[in-house]
Amino acid sequence: MSPEGRPASAAQTSLSRIMTALDTNLLGTVHGGVIMKLVDDVAGAVAQRHSGGPAVTASMDEMTFLEPVHVGNLVHAHAKVNWTGRTSMEVGVRVVAEPWNEVRPATAVATAYLVFVALDPDGAPREVPPVLPETDEDRRRFAEAEIRRTHRLARRAAILRSREESTPTA
Repeated sequence: MSPEGRPASAAQTSLSRIMTALDTNLLGTVHGGVIMKLVDDVAGAVAQRHSGGPAVTASMDEMTFLEPVHVGNLVHAHAKVNWTGRTSMEVGVRVVAEPWNEVRPATAVATAYLVFVALDPDGAPREVPPVLPETDEDRRRFAEAEIRRTHRLARRAAILRSREESTPTA
């Protein structure tokens, strides 16, 4: 029996933190890995909330850094389920930054798409509730997630074919 569907807004969440000198790279800006960790954390929370239990990162399909993040920026990562399959789901994350000490519009600094697989108590994949798009934006995100999924599957199949073709036969 399939789990009952959940609205796209049901599991969406945000995480925020102030960037400090401990977060910087050798160029003096915030290290991309710090932003990636925040992205994985918020996406994981959304995936587990949507699926109603444990879910693990299967892939980070795409991560785009748009602007540098600086020490003292207050960084917010906003995540939402874009698409669901039988046992997997794509979570989209938008990251924005703003100065910690003044009121100014936030700047978009990164976007990412991650795929999660829900797990049962034995660590095997389990079914996830279908996501129910509520708005035109949700429907757009769902459609674009299906395009990314098609590309992921085609890329995986091409790689497997390449490996089979390059394996010497006895």
